[in-house]
Amino acid sequence: MSPRTDIALPRLLAGMPAHGAVGLAEHRARGGELPYTTRRERRGAGALIELVEQAGLRGRGGAAFPVARKLRAVTAASGRTPLGKRPIVLANASEGEPASGKDRLLLESLPHLVLDGGVLAARAVGADELIVCVEASAAGALRNLTRALSERERAGGDELRIGIQTVPEGYVSGQESALVNLCSGGPAKPTLTPPMPFQRGVRRRPTLISNAETLAHLTLIARHGPRWFRALGTPADPGSALVTLSGAIAHPGVYEIEHGAPLPALIEAAGGASTALRAVLLGGYGGAWVDAGTVPELALSNDQLAAHGASLGAGVVVLLSEQACPVAETARVTRWLATESSGQCGPCIHGLDAIAGAIEELAHGAATAGAGERISRWCSLASGRGACRHPDGAVRFITSALEVFAEEFADHATHGRCDACASAPELPLPSRGQLAAAA
Repeated sequence: MSPRTDIALPRLLAGMPAHGAVGLAEHRARGGELPYTTRRERRGAGALIELVEQAGLRGRGGAAFPVARKLRAVTAASGRTPLGKRPIVLANASEGEPASGKDRLLLESLPHLVLDGGVLAARAVGADELIVCVEASAAGALRNLTRALSERERAGGDELRIGIQTVPEGYVSGQESALVNLCSGGPAKPTLTPPMPFQRGVRRRPTLISNAETLAHLTLIARHGPRWFRALGTPADPGSALVTLSGAIAHPGVYEIEHGAPLPALIEAAGGASTALRAVLLGGYGGAWVDAGTVPELALSNDQLAAHGASLGAGVVVLLSEQACPVAETARVTRWLATESSGQCGPCIHGLDAIAGAIEELAHGAATAGAGERISRWCSLASGRGACRHPDGAVRFITSALEVFAEEFADHATHGRCDACASAPELPLPSRGQLAAAA
């Protein structure tokens, strides 16, 4: 018997064009009529949610929350709202994480895959409006998304309003409550919860917020079913995922992997490491470092990475070379994280700034005795507080760096700057030049 090809990779990225975006006609020719969305469709919203639950789909935005549970929460909340207050769906494609590019790629190349998922999610929760949130600097994604919406308007068939919300650049701008605030007419700043968005979100209506990649998976699950989805991945983390691979790698870019795939296999598929490795950052700047010595045993799924104190997060893998100074890299990113605060809460305004300053002193060899202990204590005080999880992610990044690079931090504390401090930075951070190029 020949092997089944319908479960092989790529799934999301199948047929991705070398340039431009897949148009609506080609998209529908490939996938056919979208199920669960037409008036004559007999299967209801409950059946769609059940399908998602059977598939075991988890969010791909970082938290890996079960999607069916989110759908049910919004549906339950909508039953308690006044007439005329139908739910809203937000497709979150705002990538404030500098090391991630997967959602931007989907909107640039396969916008209808994401839009179909948004339409399905709206059908599941009874929403009458879909808003796609895209970072203002993602010019290509905005351009191709706008074209895709024009195609759909001309073709007809979408029974809900679909719009675009541009999101200002910022690490916390894409946080759920920040998007709710922005789409309700306020600034893109996180707000205190509860109420949660599913209870009272955009314009005080129950709101489902789902990552762009998550919605793309929803489209494929509706077309192919939960057994097809679970044919890849692990029992706890079924399916495939998009990973943005960067750093000391021959061919950086966005790759689609099976959940549970060995990290060495991904590195090999990307042409191999460009030099000897010191460590790997998993999950982005709200994620965690692991020592390069553990690479042979790392499998890329949240359930298997948990044993190493890490997760895939938003699908970010950054390889750090032995030529880099991890102390200088940690100081540079921590200072950036501190400046990315929305300036609303003490743990960000004062805590992250103080931690960044202490790490900078260590990096420059100007730290006083006990600097490491102070940083650890301040991290414990900053975590778990504030209107959003920004301090939590920053603390996770910092504390894992202190552990994995303990030898380098101790050397800096004793001897000051090292030869590698003069090396070019390796961890990606946005700059004015990069933002201008993106525009």
